[in-house]
Amino acid sequence: MQTSDLSTPALRLSQLRAAMREQQIDAYIVPSADPHLSEYLPGRWQGREWLSGFTGSVGTLVVTQEFAGVWTDGRYWEQAETELAGSGIVLKKIPSGASVLYIDWLGETMQPGQTVGVDGAVLGLANARFLQQALSAQVTLRTDTDLLQQVWLNRPAMPAAPVFEHGAPYPALPRTEKLAALRAAMAQHGASHHVISTLDDIAWLFNLRGADVHYNPVFVAHALVGPERTTLFVADGKVPAALRATLEQQGVDVAPYEQAAAALAALPATATLLLDPRRITYGTRLAVPEAVSVVEAINPTTFAKSRKTDTEAAHVRAAMEQDGAALCEFFSWLDATLADPQRAPLTEIGVDEHLTAARARRTGFVSPSFGTIAGFNAHGAIMHYHAHAETAATIEGDGLLLIDSGGQYLGGTTDITRVVPVGTITADHKRDFTLVLRSMIALSRAQFPLGVKSPMLDSIARAPLWAEGIDFGHGTGHGVGFFLNVHEGPQSISQSAMPEAHTAMQPGMITSVEPGIYRPGRWGIRIENLVLNVAVVAAGESEFGPFLRFETLTLCPIDTRCVERSLLRDDEAAWLNDYHATVRARLSPHLAGSALAWLEQRTGAI
Repeated sequence: MQTSDLSTPALRLSQLRAAMREQQIDAYIVPSADPHLSEYLPGRWQGREWLSGFTGSVGTLVVTQEFAGVWTDGRYWEQAETELAGSGIVLKKIPSGASVLYIDWLGETMQPGQTVGVDGAVLGLANARFLQQALSAQVTLRTDTDLLQQVWLNRPAMPAAPVFEHGAPYPALPRTEKLAALRAAMAQHGASHHVISTLDDIAWLFNLRGADVHYNPVFVAHALVGPERTTLFVADGKVPAALRATLEQQGVDVAPYEQAAAALAALPATATLLLDPRRITYGTRLAVPEAVSVVEAINPTTFAKSRKTDTEAAHVRAAMEQDGAALCEFFSWLDATLADPQRAPLTEIGVDEHLTAARARRTGFVSPSFGTIAGFNAHGAIMHYHAHAETAATIEGDGLLLIDSGGQYLGGTTDITRVVPVGTITADHKRDFTLVLRSMIALSRAQFPLGVKSPMLDSIARAPLWAEGIDFGHGTGHGVGFFLNVHEGPQSISQSAMPEAHTAMQPGMITSVEPGIYRPGRWGIRIENLVLNVAVVAAGESEFGPFLRFETLTLCPIDTRCVERSLLRDDEAAWLNDYHATVRARLSPHLAGSALAWLEQRTGAI
């Protein structure tokens, strides 16, 4: 039975526990997931946040009658400790390199005869299999229980933003050619049908975009690709009539979102279905009839969309110029504001507002690509910090201001981190900053064999920090989409990622390079650029095969006021000077006045 007062995590957990008793469930899992395994969730599926009060984008809540805990990784430990304080919910820390420790905990804790419940519609298939393996045969796993629907008063409805075409000149290929290429890839697996649930794969395949998820221009849908026609399952009214007619002429039928499971259930016994176990939920898998043959492999679209064409790369470079110009205007304003003794107080929230406004003035800008991280001093040490009115620091006195931000442009997605000095900074600040800069330069300059597994590159960035006994608790690099998700695969430069075949580095991939140093309670430093995999042009054939290198795409000065020059090798200083010369040449035509003067000053050689 629902009560009207569910204003605190404690009250909400009490209500959930009552529902668990009614359903005879001993432990209930609330993952940070939706039916599409999205990183950023529509409000309807933000149940873990609603129940716990923890707002990080990654975490799993497990509740029993006596215990409640949130498992999350090192990016969110400080944030989680603050947000979970007083809730009765324990922070369970996932160390670097681990992943599903909540499953291990359940396997060790649950006793024969007990029942674990979870909504199978939002439980990843791969995790469901890990869970089944971990639990004793005498422990029942129930996946038909959406207890949030019972206890969440005024649960948000399905998102209703319209779908729109990502049209010329941006897509390199029309959707008909993408579908033809996908069917060719399906044929290589012997598959007649293919189900896709991940929203970035769907948006890319159909050259469509939406606004159902904060920061990622995607829309909630499933897709079922058949031998001749494809069905796009999306809520009624989201696809305009003219676009719907165009899709149908091109072999794409639009059907109601809720009919996806029934369409899978209706597959003929002669069908062979290709699915990606890491990119569909357990509930979706259960809809497939037992008589249907299933082939499990990574979505072919995941590979295809990660490898930007020359046309797409050109659009991204243009978007980077717009983004870099916006950043120059912002940082010029910030320097002038901080130097004004008569200025009104500036908080971390104000930093975010002014930066977003600068981007909004730029051609092709659509939205931020994630929530801006503007952290002054101690807040900079919280890796995924987000300022709120009651906690935002005022930018005053001395220290370091970390700003991690990005934009969605029609021609590309950006993600950049810069750190700037406020007042007087110390030798320790400069030492840490320079070590992070050396780490970023080391990976940015790397040359590596075509097809090398991306996680293997992680240690290149960490080596300068490891030499000083320093490390950081997040990955060094993530893939970035083309006016799509700011985080995409299959590549991942991270010590916690497995060097599997699908992580191979290929031409056209865009990846972040973002090492850092975080000193809790004092400061955080991260320097981030996006880079593009490009072929190394050699004079002749090599018996060692082709190599790749990185082209740095991001265009914004790195603040040399924070650099301790004596800690940089001459070749590292030369890389920085060359980078700044490129930034100055590419951004100057887009700037004037004080912003141009700021650019020229900040790109001077050291």
